[in-house]
Amino acid sequence: MPFSLQRAAVALALLLPMPSWAAEPVKHIGVYVQPFYEAARTPSGAPQVSVGANFSSLLASTRREDILAARDKILADPKLVTPMTMMVLSIRLYDMGLRDDSVFWFYVAKDRFVTLADVVDVKAGGLAQAEDAVKNFATLAGPFVNGYAFCDIAKQGELRRKALEWVENNPYGAMFMDRLPAKSGDRNAALTRSLADIKVNAEKERAYFADPKNVATFAAQRKSNQMDEKFCWKS
Repeated sequence: MPFSLQRAAVALALLLPMPSWAAEPVKHIGVYVQPFYEAARTPSGAPQVSVGANFSSLLASTRREDILAARDKILADPKLVTPMTMMVLSIRLYDMGLRDDSVFWFYVAKDRFVTLADVVDVKAGGLAQAEDAVKNFATLAGPFVNGYAFCDIAKQGELRRKALEWVENNPYGAMFMDRLPAKSGDRNAALTRSLADIKVNAEKERAYFADPKNVATFAAQRKSNQMDEKFCWKS
């Protein structure tokens, strides 16, 4: 599936039935996206992380302060931080109970890769593995992150807005590397178009949940899948 279509697929997945996990609090995202991430077998264990020397050891830590240190390093110098690193950060924040931060960075990671894929030819640029990894992170971790995010639709919308704003204010430096072939001659114009497209999709999602009938249908689907029991627990 082309990544441009993945946006719609992920949005629609929010409305589909979730896997039938046991109706108990889900406090650990046990996913595997090789070669970047392999979750620990137990919630208290250390995962295997391979996203570069600057972040791997911090993100593999079982200490909350190390995960927050990784987040702060990204905030301090985000220009070349990969979407895969941000996806792993999102997972580890969730595991630490910092689920609002997890939602924010999940959306940031997804949007950062979408803008990259809209500006450069990722396959011709040797980034096919990165494309597959981001799709897999979105598919595998997305149900967990969004399972929590949509406990509060208003808060989810605000986190979605803030994430997109952050991506717009912190463009991914890889988009402007000469070694990565551009899809069109003007990379800045392509980035502007990509951001506009993401904003349109985000607005469609916001408008959908502005309709009380849609909210009621969505709530009924969540109830039938015991989503509140799984994801709306308090820290």
